[in-house]
Amino acid sequence: MTACTRIVVCLLAAVCSLGTSLTASAQEHPAREPFVCAAGGRLTLGGKPYCFVGANAWYLPLLATDSVGDGIVRLRHELDVLHRMGIDNLRVLVGADGMPAARKVAPVMQTAPGGYDQRMLTALDRFLVEAGERGMKVVLYLTNAWAWSGGMTAYLRWVQQTGTEVMDTIVWRAWCEHASQFATSMEARQLYYNHVRAIVGRRNSLTGELYANDATIMAWQICNEPRAFSARTKEAFAQWIAESAALIKSLDSRHLVSTGSEGSMGCELDMQLYEQLHADPNVDYLTVHVWPMNWGWVQRGSIASRSQSGLRRQQLDAAIGATRTYVAEHEAVARRLHKPLVVEEFGYPRDGGLFDIGTTTTARDAYYSAVFSLLTESVAHGGPLAGCNFWGWSGAARPNHLWWQPYDPYLADPAQEEQGLYGVWDSDTTVGTVRRAVRRLQRILRSAGRERTVMAARHRR
Repeated sequence: MTACTRIVVCLLAAVCSLGTSLTASAQEHPAREPFVCAAGGRLTLGGKPYCFVGANAWYLPLLATDSVGDGIVRLRHELDVLHRMGIDNLRVLVGADGMPAARKVAPVMQTAPGGYDQRMLTALDRFLVEAGERGMKVVLYLTNAWAWSGGMTAYLRWVQQTGTEVMDTIVWRAWCEHASQFATSMEARQLYYNHVRAIVGRRNSLTGELYANDATIMAWQICNEPRAFSARTKEAFAQWIAESAALIKSLDSRHLVSTGSEGSMGCELDMQLYEQLHADPNVDYLTVHVWPMNWGWVQRGSIASRSQSGLRRQQLDAAIGATRTYVAEHEAVARRLHKPLVVEEFGYPRDGGLFDIGTTTTARDAYYSAVFSLLTESVAHGGPLAGCNFWGWSGAARPNHLWWQPYDPYLADPAQEEQGLYGVWDSDTTVGTVRRAVRRLQRILRSAGRERTVMAARHRR
């Protein structure tokens, strides 16, 4: 079915689960709930605008494995806490790929090409059930550009049978050169496509429902922060993104598809490439990520100095200004393409550049408030921003080590980052900042709903 047809069906039925839009296999068990749709430059759910303040929590499916003991207890606790906060949109990793390695997620889901740890697949099934019971929507990214979960470099290693996945001992430029080979390796790409078929075509072992019929899933995401990693591989990279989007749509025409792109920072600073990727009719909405410290907008040395509070404020203001400019550049693309935009990752360090749980989050809270304001301003004025997901939720877990080790609790900070750097603990004042943003967004949506009701009544008269 074409993209135009999908939009018409969504608008007429106000529900994205009509049997006529399904493949024969998907018609076995019709979906019970409406799907999130993209139409007219907006996200909708059940015929109403769908806008959200969400969270990144890549590790949540891992909590549902049998191997983590009380993991299922923590999973339910974290979902309940997030739900009470008003966070009902979650972005998570499907699973890790490749061999175990230092500073990498464990346990691994895809241990060899097409070879899966069934515990991890069942854990993903269980996570979707738990999230669905709470009315949550989930974005599932199918692989990763970064080695902390294997991802692209794991596929390369399987094909090349040389080197290591994480390559901790080599410099950044050499790693990028290595990672850039994924886009030009048809063998590595084919292994990824096989993985897409296995996951997108999966049937939940606990419910018997096809993933294609599970309205808990908001979107399939091609990759977390996909990059060409080289100017010379941009054409092959764009081809991979287009082929991946088309493949996912051929397997599952109901769910949205997104790239997982950071924006121009993930496209070799090429906005034309970014627009090309998202103009694809199989890509339903745009994504952008914002990382002021990782991208050099904020200097870590200044953040780490407690005595330079004035400089920290200056750095914070600069980060907020650069963020507004960066998001606005991508909003312009969204308007041209008439598609919604989601700021699906943004993070800011704890005060002092420290990692321990006693550290305050004054600067982070101010930065979060600024990003949330971008969303609420856009929603209030009919702009393209539909949601934002902060990075990330660490919740009740507390780290055992500065660097994650197997059997340590999972935090928002992945294995290659200091535990506590960007994660939000349930005791942080950031929780209050998030709650206030949720309430403000809800007020704006209620007000907009009342206005639409009044306008409809006037039209009928």
